[in-house]
Amino acid sequence: MRRSILIVTVALASCSAEPTDEERAAAVAEVEANQTPAPEQLELDAIRYREIEQHDLYGPGCSFAPEGGGLSAVALAMAETGYFLRGGELVTLAADKGSVELPYLARREYDGTSYSMTIDLDEAEGEQAGEEVSDFPATLTIRDANDQVVYRKSGIAQCGA
Repeated sequence: MRRSILIVTVALASCSAEPTDEERAAAVAEVEANQTPAPEQLELDAIRYREIEQHDLYGPGCSFAPEGGGLSAVALAMAETGYFLRGGELVTLAADKGSVELPYLARREYDGTSYSMTIDLDEAEGEQAGEEVSDFPATLTIRDANDQVVYRKSGIAQCGA
């Protein structure tokens, strides 16, 4: 009996010992590896006719222009794909076919490997802006791969053919 008490005492003492430098370094490395970085503040470039022509971005859907941004669209939502321009690079997202269909075959949600995009528009408040074109109050939200919001602005979604 005395021998088993000694073994239990030695085992408990070894469990309560301070961690070694290697154990501390491993614990710190594990915490750092599992930390989510702070979200970037995404700045979108205007999608101009040059990009539309270069990437053949024609067809029905919705374009989003933020408040105070004039008529410059920063995102496009089409039947199969969504787009935005970041640092001069066109980012392409796939339409989430299970999401709500917006006017002119656009979708509410678009997904990619690094970003996802959601367009929330108020169809009840839409106004006809031209033949086969309507403007809707809208909010564009873009999230990064960690599902953190990196862009959210209100503005106008202009939808048409």
